[in-house]
Amino acid sequence: MPQKSAVAATASTRERIVAVAARLIQRQGYVGTGIKQIATEADATLGSVYHFFPGGKEAVAVAAIKHGDEEFAALLRTVLAGQDDPAAAVEACAVELATGLRASGWMDGCPLTAAALETLGTNSEIQQVCAQALHGWEHIVAEKLRACGFTDQDAREVATTVISALEGAEVTAQVNRSEEPLRAAGRQLARLVGSYAG
Repeated sequence: MPQKSAVAATASTRERIVAVAARLIQRQGYVGTGIKQIATEADATLGSVYHFFPGGKEAVAVAAIKHGDEEFAALLRTVLAGQDDPAAAVEACAVELATGLRASGWMDGCPLTAAALETLGTNSEIQQVCAQALHGWEHIVAEKLRACGFTDQDAREVATTVISALEGAEVTAQVNRSEEPLRAAGRQLARLVGSYAG
């Protein structure tokens, strides 16, 4: 019994560290987020951070980006599944992002944008997990489009367009502190998706 509770406490500490790091990197970027701040806000010691992540800050960031990736992938799947019509489903994703962004005070945009931009031109593990996340999100959208009758090539290309447009619109919405860039992107993406009907 004591071993089980120790394992639960260990898992809880690691999860707190990852969740806190994910939010901080999302809001402050990779460069602007330090190990000490992560430890403090996760109510963990520096020793425990290095225990779980011997690779230091980069290892924490990789886990945090994967965490953000999983959260966003789950949101995408849920919103896309909520609409039978693929055009309405894509627009619903934009609306969901817009309302979530406003609710966060324009702080919680894409979970990987800042880290991805800060590590451009490198072959770091951070850059690799960011690329994997984007491909994963495209795959989720493409699956929805294929299920709605799109050819494989159209599904892949339109999915890439959808994710790229939503990413750009989200940054624009943050900068302008307005939902409209995302809502406008959603409307136009819905027209694009709808043009493939029939």
